[in-house]
Amino acid sequence: QVQLVESGGGLVQPGGSLRLSCAASGSIFSIVAMGWYRQAPGKERELVAFITFVGSGYINYADSVKGRFTISRDNAKNTVYLQMNSLKPEDTDVYYCYCTSQQTRGADAYQYWGQGTQVTVSH
Repeated sequence: QVQLVESGGGLVQPGGSLRLSCAASGSIFSIVAMGWYRQAPGKERELVAFITFVGSGYINYADSVKGRFTISRDNAKNTVYLQMNSLKPEDTDVYYCYCTSQQTRGADAYQYWGQGTQVTVSH
């Protein structure tokens, strides 16, 4: 009932940059937070970053990306962006956008997932 469309992944050289975007649509009453996980086969799933859609927006980053990645939001578009700079080979992963939202007034909040976008950092 909630769909997330991710874009912006690709292949870049170490030190390069990518910008991911994720747009949520469907049955959304309110968004609590949006962000990205990343995971590759054999790797531990990692919460990369998230931003809340309430108040001024609380932001949290994984230590591994702090200082290199920047997450931002556009509340009117139900969209979140992840600017990834100074990319490293270890950033290579599938990045999965998520949205935690209520579908109706008074309902519990649930987490919904995008299809994932491949980020490859390599020479």
